[in-house]
Amino acid sequence: MSATAPAPPSGTPWYRQRWPWLLMAGPGIVVIASLFTGWLALSTDDAIVADDYYKRGLSINERLAHVNRAAELGMSATVELPPDGSVRVLLASPATVMEATPAVVVLSVAHATRGGLDRRVELVRGPDGAYAGRIEPIGAGRWLVSIDTNAWRLPSVEIAGDNRSVALRATSAAAPR
Repeated sequence: MSATAPAPPSGTPWYRQRWPWLLMAGPGIVVIASLFTGWLALSTDDAIVADDYYKRGLSINERLAHVNRAAELGMSATVELPPDGSVRVLLASPATVMEATPAVVVLSVAHATRGGLDRRVELVRGPDGAYAGRIEPIGAGRWLVSIDTNAWRLPSVEIAGDNRSVALRATSAAAPR
């Protein structure tokens, strides 16, 4: 049996060697990355996640019924959103029933990804039959525009960029379960 003698110490301390630092670099990078990820998770908003997701899920059938009612009435609308924040909505319906021309409609302008930028305003019918009101001006980006009342709802239409006029039309949705 031949025994090999251990290598004599090189005389330089360990912290001046390259290998210990190279071996510690990987775990050190992982620790720094995990601290950054934790800070990022705690400091940013989770706006896409709704707090009341269960209630929103339960209201889907009611919304579908309202969309179907708007389709039965043949509802359509033109929404004008000038940069100054004034809003004008012209409704069109072949139906002459009272629910087709309510005194007040609700305009919803929702940002596609940031719930904190959503706007909702009640518009009152004027003497000319158009609904008017004011809303905080919307910026550039993707927005979902919809109009609803207690009886019917025109489904959302997506607008992008500087689009200041949008047409909404009711189409029959899937039947509620």
